[in-house]
Amino acid sequence: MDIVRDVFASALRSRIFRDREKLLPDYVPESLPHRENEIKKVASILAPALRGEKPSNIFIYGLTGTGKTAVVRYVLSRLEATAREAGSRVKGVYVNTRYRDTPYRVIADIGEAVGARIPFTGLSVGEVFGRIIKAIANTSTIYIVVLDEIDFLARKRGGDDVLYKLTRINSELGTSRVALVGVTNSADLVESLDPRVKSSLGEVELVFPPYNAEQLRDILEARAREAFRPGVLEEEVIPLCAALAAREHGDARRALDLLRVAGEIAERMGASRVTRDHVYMARDEIERDRVMDVVRTLPLHSKLVLTAILIVTGGGTGYATTGEIYERYKALTLKLGIETVTLRRVSGILAELDMLGVITGRVVSRGRYGKTRVVELAVDPKTLYKALAEDITIGDLLEEIGAVLGKRNSV
Repeated sequence: MDIVRDVFASALRSRIFRDREKLLPDYVPESLPHRENEIKKVASILAPALRGEKPSNIFIYGLTGTGKTAVVRYVLSRLEATAREAGSRVKGVYVNTRYRDTPYRVIADIGEAVGARIPFTGLSVGEVFGRIIKAIANTSTIYIVVLDEIDFLARKRGGDDVLYKLTRINSELGTSRVALVGVTNSADLVESLDPRVKSSLGEVELVFPPYNAEQLRDILEARAREAFRPGVLEEEVIPLCAALAAREHGDARRALDLLRVAGEIAERMGASRVTRDHVYMARDEIERDRVMDVVRTLPLHSKLVLTAILIVTGGGTGYATTGEIYERYKALTLKLGIETVTLRRVSGILAELDMLGVITGRVVSRGRYGKTRVVELAVDPKTLYKALAEDITIGDLLEEIGAVLGKRNSV
């Protein structure tokens, strides 16, 4: 028996999926339910490009999975199509800065998209901008540059300088113009930017609200009709995926991932239908993978703050105040012999971890002692411990909490 051949043969004649890619995050459907107002706003701001005029720069905020990227890419696609029909010259350039290692790679991607020849490395940032300007200066084209997850660029060394140069690039162009669209999950990003960048980049700001369970259900039903074979989803599957994702701040990406992974699990198990049990299995699998991916990419001090939370909360069984977390964090940095960041910065790290869904924070009253912020883990402590333990710098700091989690597992 050829096991691998049987697996591949089964994949070729999937009983579950009609087109699995319709559930992937980078797929932009023909319609975006419950984002009609946002589509209209973005389209109206970018519409002057059709007349050869530079649109205003846009800054778009919203939690993960609120349709920001999908709306921008949808509008860009329609804008380019309309421009071709009208004889206008409009070109969209999309870069997800999260997946570029350096600011150089971000501007190199922009350069390559507009036809400039940029080597993988070796040039100064100024030289790369010079090549971009030379390539587009007199093409009589309006370029819409989308910087998705722009916070990852802004927080990298040299990121502010790149953003500043991008906001000033029009002063060096001839007949062409460049408009910027920044997309971020971080509501306080603009406040942290260099004032020179802030004044130019955030000309128009839009906020995307989270979806509710009913809206998520509509989105899933529309995608399911394209992605699954008829009749393979049990009746409870889509409402359950929508309800679980609605608890996660109305995250449509989370809902789609749940539905897709549930289908994949059902397929691997040889089931003919996707059930609610497959959805719960998908939730556990996604949670485990998400935590590992998020923690691996965190800076050292963010990992130390998480380590402090794990220790102070007794392995995730309780909660901790910001002050308690900071005191333990300072002890950990002292043990490692590295610099300690300020309490204000640790508070910022806690806000970032809350945004990423690793922790939850809430303000509680302590009577005459005033109010304080308490923090709890929002992920499985054992998965978090495993992710942190991969970093050899802090692995030894986890011995204490590892023993606690080990005892808990043996009970």
